[in-house]
Amino acid sequence: MATELKDLTKRADNYSQWYNDLVIKADLAEQSPVRGCMVIKPYGYAIWEKMQRELDRMFKETGVQNAYFPLLIPKSFLCREAEHVEGFAKECAVVTHYRLKNDPDGRGVIVDPDARLEEELIVRPTSETIIWGTYRNWIHSYRDLPILCNQWANVMRWEMRTRMFLRTSEFLWQEGHCAHATAEESEARTVQMINLYTDFAEKYMAMPVIKGVKSANERFAGAVNTYTIEAMMQDGKALQSGTSHNLGQNFAKAFDVTFVNKDNQPEYVWANSWGVSTRLMGALIMSHSDDNGLVLPPHLAPIQVVIVPIYKNAEQLKQISSHIEPILLQLKEMGISVKYDDADNRRPGFKFADYELKGVPVRLVVGARDIEKGTVEIMRRDTLEKSEAPLEGIAGHVKALLEEIQTHIYRKALAHRQEMTRTVDTYDEFKKEIEKGGFILAHWDGTTETELKIKEDTKATLRCIPLDGDTTPGVCMVTGRPSKQRVIFARNY
Repeated sequence: MATELKDLTKRADNYSQWYNDLVIKADLAEQSPVRGCMVIKPYGYAIWEKMQRELDRMFKETGVQNAYFPLLIPKSFLCREAEHVEGFAKECAVVTHYRLKNDPDGRGVIVDPDARLEEELIVRPTSETIIWGTYRNWIHSYRDLPILCNQWANVMRWEMRTRMFLRTSEFLWQEGHCAHATAEESEARTVQMINLYTDFAEKYMAMPVIKGVKSANERFAGAVNTYTIEAMMQDGKALQSGTSHNLGQNFAKAFDVTFVNKDNQPEYVWANSWGVSTRLMGALIMSHSDDNGLVLPPHLAPIQVVIVPIYKNAEQLKQISSHIEPILLQLKEMGISVKYDDADNRRPGFKFADYELKGVPVRLVVGARDIEKGTVEIMRRDTLEKSEAPLEGIAGHVKALLEEIQTHIYRKALAHRQEMTRTVDTYDEFKKEIEKGGFILAHWDGTTETELKIKEDTKATLRCIPLDGDTTPGVCMVTGRPSKQRVIFARNY
């Protein structure tokens, strides 16, 4: 590896530092002058763009349309849904004034005390309140329903302990907000979206997830029910990777959003909301990457294939390039993003290390001798294995290899999760096993009291009640009271 990578901390030595090092060294993001916020660099943003593009396509295939709602929310709006405001109150950034003025003492600018707002504005921590305040103007009859809206936006939650992508004060996300005429339609949409997130995580991120329902203590503030997908990172910690919330009629009642139903009777609208964020970037890094850098699934890699020519002089480069040009065209016609790095300002060894660090799935190396033999050297990033293949038909070979890598990365992550998932029956056993990390399947009596005791004793949280889990009844490992099924506990990010 190049000298620049020698400072990349090993996962086994310090997983947290390895993650921070990798985010910076792979040019994904860096800290900003504003505490708790980050600058997403072009390479990192290119990955997010691919996520965004695929998700946006998937949303629209279900009938969802994009819209945009204000960044600033009147404080009175948050007060209308009691559970909601309680859930977000400690994280809100508040705008109190609308003007600055020169400091009379000549020390820059100060807030103009005469420019205080009549009502404080909240920088959106989430948009349910401003959106339902708007939907009241849009909905009058059952003919106006359903409304299937999504917005791509930034939000602000004043986090005290931050880590790039995983938990920042400002982050990017999408938030869908749907309005329906019946409880059944709203629930169906809520489930549909968590299924969509599952498909995206597994088919594009190559990240296996467990679908489940949050406990009452963990569900979204103001929701009747919250569905979640939970992923396991390489260090055995859980990461909540997407949520879909059935909001019932809570927000409709808070904002008096009613419609005249088919029986000509007034009724409150049924609602749901759902979202994923740039936290998925952190999930992508921690699910697959290694001590040499990023390992990106081909379906989300900004550069899927890089071709590096090895040459001694301009004449050799010209000869190699003439053979590579039709291959580049073939790969692009197949929808594969490819880069031909013939830049002369970096040595081949540096290029190899850099593309390895950045997780480019496939690297092709072609020298003058390779042209003579009609071959090319191939390296796949997931296993670091090198092989030789004929230049003839290389585009088709690469396309197949990318799909093989995508599948291999997923299966490796799934095998890791299975290995790190264990079943326990007693609380003593649970306390020992949770120290090893991973997902612990255990019986729980369904009470918040027991859930909080487990968290206080072990720092483990109830991640979800799996939708496809073991539904064999048993007894709670803590209280001995009846339990309907096993649930998943883990320490989490």
